[in-house]
Amino acid sequence: MNSWLLAGLFAVTALLYAMVGFGGGSTYNALLVLGGVDYRVIPVIALSCNIIVVTGGVIHFARAGHLRLSAFAPFVITSVPMALVGGSLVVPERLFVSLLGVVLLVSGVLMLISKQAGIGTAPDQRTRWLVGLPAGAVLGLLAGIVGIGGGIFLAPLMHLLNWDRAKTIAASASGFILVNSVAGLIGQLSKWPSLDAAQQLWPYLALPVAVLLGGQLGSYLGAGAVRDRLIRAMTAALVLYVAVRLLWRALAWSS
Repeated sequence: MNSWLLAGLFAVTALLYAMVGFGGGSTYNALLVLGGVDYRVIPVIALSCNIIVVTGGVIHFARAGHLRLSAFAPFVITSVPMALVGGSLVVPERLFVSLLGVVLLVSGVLMLISKQAGIGTAPDQRTRWLVGLPAGAVLGLLAGIVGIGGGIFLAPLMHLLNWDRAKTIAASASGFILVNSVAGLIGQLSKWPSLDAAQQLWPYLALPVAVLLGGQLGSYLGAGAVRDRLIRAMTAALVLYVAVRLLWRALAWSS
C-alpha cells in the first residue's frame, strides 16, 4: 500500500474514531495488515498512534467537563495489568490476523447496537465494580495481545448498561484506551530484543503525524455539539468491511 495513501487513511480513521472517544487502534492494525506490514511491529505502530489520538481526546473531553475517573475506574484497575501481560505474549501471525478479524467483527456489531436502548436502569456503585473488574481484565488482555486500547468494546458495553451520559462514556473510552495503550505498548516493546524488528518502523514515521492532525480535529468536534450517530455508523461499516477482509485472508491461509 502506498505510504501516502496509508497516512491519509490513518488521518481519516483518527478523525472518525476520535469524534466518538476512540483511538482507532483496531483499524490501524487492519490497515497495516492489509498493507503487508510485518505483523510483529503492527501493534507497536497502532498503540503509538492510539496514544497520540486519545491523549488529545482526554484533554478535550476534560476541558468540556465530560471526563470523570469514577465512571471508568472499575474497568481500569484490572485492565492495565492484563494489557501489560497481553502485550508481552508472542502469537503466530495467522492467530494474530484471525483474532484481529474477530475483534473487529464483534466491535463493528457492538458499535451498531450500542446506540439502541440500554438494559434496565443505570447500575449502582456495587454493580459497577462487580461488572467492571472482570470485564476490564478481559478487555485489557485482548487489547494487549491485538494492539488496541479496548475502548471500542468498553463504550458499547457502557451504552448497553446505561452506565452514564453519551459524552461521559466517550470520555471514559478515551481515558480507558490511553492507559491500556501505554501498558500494551510497554508489553509489546518487551519482546523487541528477540524480534529485532525496530528498524522496520522508519517507513511509517508519517503515521503519527497523520493521526495527530486527524485526531485533534476529531476530538475537538466530538467534545462539542456534533452528533456521533452518523459517525459511529460510518465507522462501524468500515470496521465490519475490514473485519471481513481479514477473516477471508485468514481462511485463505488454511485452504
